[in-house]
Amino acid sequence: MLTLPDTDLVVHELCLGGNVFGWSADESLSRAVLDAYKGHGGNFIDTADVYSEWKEGNKGGESEEIIGRWLQGQDRSNFVIATKVAKLSTRPGLRPENIIAACNDSLKRLQSDYIDLYYSHHDDSVVPIAETLGAYQQLINEGKVRYIAASQHTAPRLQEALDIAEREGLPKYVALQDQYNLMERNPFESDQAEVVINNGLSALPFFALARGFLTGKYRKGVSVDSIRAGGVVDYQSDKGWAVVDALTDIARAHNSTPSAIALAWLRANSAVSTPIASARTVEQLNEIIEVVHLSNVEVGILNRASA
Repeated sequence: MLTLPDTDLVVHELCLGGNVFGWSADESLSRAVLDAYKGHGGNFIDTADVYSEWKEGNKGGESEEIIGRWLQGQDRSNFVIATKVAKLSTRPGLRPENIIAACNDSLKRLQSDYIDLYYSHHDDSVVPIAETLGAYQQLINEGKVRYIAASQHTAPRLQEALDIAEREGLPKYVALQDQYNLMERNPFESDQAEVVINNGLSALPFFALARGFLTGKYRKGVSVDSIRAGGVVDYQSDKGWAVVDALTDIARAHNSTPSAIALAWLRANSAVSTPIASARTVEQLNEIIEVVHLSNVEVGILNRASA
């Protein structure tokens, strides 16, 4: 367990992504994964109001609803729940009135009185940052939100939001969530990491396993039956296979899995607090839940393979 910087949120070293709940994982599978995650000591669950609007027949909020029903059998205070606003088609953007309404909607779906970590799911250049932060201030004052964070913000815009918060006495983003993994090292390393480190924020990377490519199930000439298979075509290159081979060799040395090693590589970066990864089944969860510590030599091997 670790404490996210500048908060009192004590979280597991794997944040469980809820993007598959209500999409590739139905409620039964989702609850099994949540039970297994709790059984391993997990307590940090990430979702969004837009999950999983993209599935035919869905309207958005399905993931929050599944998590909310599951939470009814738990002690809510034992869990850190993160969700997001801005991408749901019926609640788009970061206008103050939209943030307030979307938060109330999310609370109903989660069947909770509060959200531990509430994200701006993407930047909204049309809305003045101070107005967005002012809406979060209202929610914090009402006890509906504990901390706020940014997702998919460029380094300059994130720094601007932090500066405005400091100057105007408004709530400050405590974390950045964006894509970062062995196949997609930038713009995090080249752009965002400096802002994260200089401001004492948490980096909580999503797509930590590169849409499943870093699990090791993708091999040259092997056809994979997965809802995400189309999203990893670009990774199936000489570089991609070199990364998978390196992960597999290091996993063998640790009696672990390529997935766990890929997540360990992220944790080895001092800017990263904890990665986010999802699991459709308990078997997949078991592949990612182990916390492995890599040597500097092993980190170097992976750095070179993914360069």
